[in-house]
Amino acid sequence: MEVGDAGATNTVTSEIQSTIDVSSPLYIHPSDSPGLVLVPVPFDGLGYRSWRRGVLRSLSIKNKLGFITGECVKPNSNSASFRQWERCDDMVTSWILNSLAKEIADSVEYVNTSVELWRELEDRYDQTNGAKLYQIQKEINDLSQGVLDITGYYTKMKKLWEELTNLSAKSVCNCQCTCGAKENMNKVEQDRRLIQFLMGLNEVYTVI
Repeated sequence: MEVGDAGATNTVTSEIQSTIDVSSPLYIHPSDSPGLVLVPVPFDGLGYRSWRRGVLRSLSIKNKLGFITGECVKPNSNSASFRQWERCDDMVTSWILNSLAKEIADSVEYVNTSVELWRELEDRYDQTNGAKLYQIQKEINDLSQGVLDITGYYTKMKKLWEELTNLSAKSVCNCQCTCGAKENMNKVEQDRRLIQFLMGLNEVYTVI
């Protein structure tokens, strides 16, 4: 591409950007850049669900969630917004790659779009692993207060509960319940967790 052609392309891009509503997913804020990192700690293969939540939250704030969910559909190549969509999608792809450890980023470097990248990560890491479920449940069963204060003990227990809930999220029923069974099941689960917490307390708290 010659210098004149590049200048003309930049002019057209700037004109399109200036006409895009700031509430549109195609709008790129002046502070956005390909070097941006979505989460403070890159994903290294462990704790995918926690990393995933941080990425989704950051993309939602930037109004770019639709690129990885497929809601922001790629326009036809003859559309005036085609180039702008590509720019935004490349930006989102760069952000996600920047939020991965180098080894993982290198393994997905040649994906074509951000939605393809996201699906690859989901297929690879968002699997309910029986061994992982067993490991977390065993940690919960083995956990006791020990040298921790009550707040620290509860915080550690709650973190494990949340990990277990996230791993089992796909099996949770989201239907509207009118018979009260779902509410009763939630109450039973809360009672079970309370008993589990109390059983791990040091003996000094037994009377209390």
